[in-house]
Amino acid sequence: MENRQVLALGFFDGVHLGHGALLRSCRELADKLGVKAGAVTFSVHPDALVAGKAPGLINTEEDRLRLMKTLYGMDSVTLLPFDRAMMQLPWQHFLKMLVSKYGAAGLVCGGDFRFGNRGEGNCERLQEFCREFGLPCEIIPEQDLEGIRISSTRIRELIEQGDMETAEKFLGHPHIFSGEVVPGRQLGRTIGIPTANLLLPEELAIPRLGVYACKALVDGREYLAVTNIGSRPTVHGHQVRAESWLLDFEGDLYGKWLTLTFYEFLRPEKKFSDLEELRREILENAAKTRKLLGKR
Repeated sequence: MENRQVLALGFFDGVHLGHGALLRSCRELADKLGVKAGAVTFSVHPDALVAGKAPGLINTEEDRLRLMKTLYGMDSVTLLPFDRAMMQLPWQHFLKMLVSKYGAAGLVCGGDFRFGNRGEGNCERLQEFCREFGLPCEIIPEQDLEGIRISSTRIRELIEQGDMETAEKFLGHPHIFSGEVVPGRQLGRTIGIPTANLLLPEELAIPRLGVYACKALVDGREYLAVTNIGSRPTVHGHQVRAESWLLDFEGDLYGKWLTLTFYEFLRPEKKFSDLEELRREILENAAKTRKLLGKR
């Protein structure tokens, strides 16, 4: 079969350091065999169907796939639907599908990976399958940092607490969020602070409401940015969104794809007495952002 590849298996929410160990192993094994390196993941978190409710996700689907490719050199990422048919698929059939349809020349997973009907597939059965079919197989043990297990659950909690600095240590990269800039109420323009609005999908874990020192990437260029996560109480907003002021940017951002990189929580969201007080506070946030990130 053409396009044979070593496949890393998992959901990879956050693409954290634990996932990185798995993806690096996949890349190294693929290079050793002279084939491509790919990952197989799912379009929705399995818990959404298995448990009836999924945790808030660290990344959008687009960001998750992009991180796997850019940080760990995956040649491809296969996104499988996780529906009832997939949930009830016998574990042997799942692995045979990876070989016959996706050209699996080797398989890599974490020690706690489960697959197939009722989660009956595990790393031991994966190893047995690979021995039977003559495929290399690597099982990656759980990873820890300073004695703490690296997990999406832990990182999700840190993001929801606004602790982006600690989250970055466990992720191995800053937390990111990407989306298309949508129209807002344009009140920022009236105080000389035009902002770009990104809607936060319902399935995402929401960072602690407040203001963050960020960088923003748009059209291949990076800018320092002050980002508010919240509902904008000063102007009677309600829907939670990411509203960013890109420092030193001039132009129209509507409809453009914007990636925010979060570095530090600056202050909680609060309601100001008027727009002038809000403007002064945002200017102070901008000055702090320049000081924090100007050389980073």
